[in-house]
Amino acid sequence: MSKHDEFYKRLGRNIAKIRLEKGYTQESFANKVGISYSYYTQIEAPNVVTKMSLETLLDIAEALDVDIKEFL
Repeated sequence: MSKHDEFYKRLGRNIAKIRLEKGYTQESFANKVGISYSYYTQIEAPNVVTKMSLETLLDIAEALDVDIKEFL
């Protein structure tokens, strides 16, 4: 277990919360961001640690129209 696992889990939970507030399904949002649905579901999965690049995180923030710090 990595020392950053909890950070990635919290990040996924925060992304999911904002996505739901904006009214996107996981599938429609993955398409909007331009990543695969299976990868996106792993990002949000509460018991899965999925690391992502800064570029992907910035793309997600842009697609949700929020500042990246909203995820932290």
